[in-house]
Amino acid sequence: MNNTLKESLFEKLCQLQCHFTWVPQKDNTDFSDMKLRLQDSIKLGVKYQATSYNHLAFVNCQQGDYEEAIQNLKEAEKIWRENHKDELERRSIITYGNFAWVHYHMGHLTEAQCYLDKLEMICKPLSDGPCYTAMIPEVYGEKGWSLLSSAAEYYEEAKECFNKALQEDSNNVEWTMGYATALYRLETISGVSENQEQNQCVTYLRRVLELDPDDTVAMVMLALKLQEFNEAEKANELVEEALRKSPDLPYVLRYAAKFYRIAQAVDIAIGLLKRALEFTPCSSFLHHQIGICYRGKLFTLKKKADCNYPDRAAFQQKAELISKCKYHFEKAFELKSSFIIAKLDFAGICLENGEAVRAEEIYKNLLSLEDLAPDHKQALALQVGLFELHHKGSESNSIIYFLDGLKIHHGSKQWKLCDSNLRKILGKQIERNPRNSNALGVLGMVHQLAGEKDEAVACFEKALEFDPGNEEYLNALSELCPAT
Repeated sequence: MNNTLKESLFEKLCQLQCHFTWVPQKDNTDFSDMKLRLQDSIKLGVKYQATSYNHLAFVNCQQGDYEEAIQNLKEAEKIWRENHKDELERRSIITYGNFAWVHYHMGHLTEAQCYLDKLEMICKPLSDGPCYTAMIPEVYGEKGWSLLSSAAEYYEEAKECFNKALQEDSNNVEWTMGYATALYRLETISGVSENQEQNQCVTYLRRVLELDPDDTVAMVMLALKLQEFNEAEKANELVEEALRKSPDLPYVLRYAAKFYRIAQAVDIAIGLLKRALEFTPCSSFLHHQIGICYRGKLFTLKKKADCNYPDRAAFQQKAELISKCKYHFEKAFELKSSFIIAKLDFAGICLENGEAVRAEEIYKNLLSLEDLAPDHKQALALQVGLFELHHKGSESNSIIYFLDGLKIHHGSKQWKLCDSNLRKILGKQIERNPRNSNALGVLGMVHQLAGEKDEAVACFEKALEFDPGNEEYLNALSELCPAT
């Protein structure tokens, strides 16, 4: 096949809806970690295994393991045949698309074209759009799961995919669970939930349990939401039922552990996480969660005055807890080198242990990295800002980092902390010197980034009183109040 035909084939492949044309194939994707997570989900026999095999085939192909990728796709096809015989063609669209791409990467261009021909036959009756794909609920649903398996920046798009799938099939439990999961993760990132009556995540998790009363993952997720709304009794019942029905499912164990950690039953949480670790020993997530539990115990212990006296038992307990925190946080990023939050948590424990030099070295290394995900950049900016403020005593440097964090992911927990720290520092600076034009100008930026137009205008105008002609403030004002 000559180059012209190969280019023509490539153009057709790019029209497909499958893992090779979706977003999670950026350079900063940790494919080794993704592969491990997908293999764990298959090994544990979780639902939607064909979806996991499809995604795993993409990962294996990205790593050059083409034969394994083909085997993954054969497994996916087998599951579709066994479990979705009546809708086999609709379910196979993504599998066939992945087959076509893998064969293309192997140089098997005739086989790739064969799969394109199959897709054309399937998709023509289903769509008025491109002849090699069809935007039907099965495609939207699987795309949603793929995006949820990737970085947090794709959760909003995943939610939209599940929403589109549900518009055509509102009683599908798989896509209802996907939509609820996307909502749950987005709310976790923002740290804000509406009241329970208006909370969509609660509504959709309850809907999952109406459609499938034995979905234990939905049970523990709902329990965590009800805990948030202070419905402790019902939340406890759900967690206990989920653990009774699925005592060995790591996904249930990890959510249940979070529930008990929030409820201050940290030892129970650690026990559940360690049990989950027996099934998935290479899980960086579980090690990180265990580290968080030990850190909670450490912070509780630190409230006791005698933990600072070497001859007291609490002092030794503190040292042991610091050691356990460091072990599990370090293990987490050893298993997953891209686990930025675990590295930040490790640095935080170093600071607790008086190892400021080691913590600063970690921050420097992380700041030198390129292509950090937005949520990681924001978490790093916040923590370095706090380090500059509390450990190096530099208000000016901390302002720089907090401002960087404020320019990312509006409304997240980290955004709110950057915002509150900036307002506190700048408020004190202005109180010390009401004519401090720089502090007034930066406060104007804070209000502007928070969408508080009137307050921003007032700050920039005040700053100009003490620094007339400052171009930065004038430009900000013209942006806020464009000439009509």
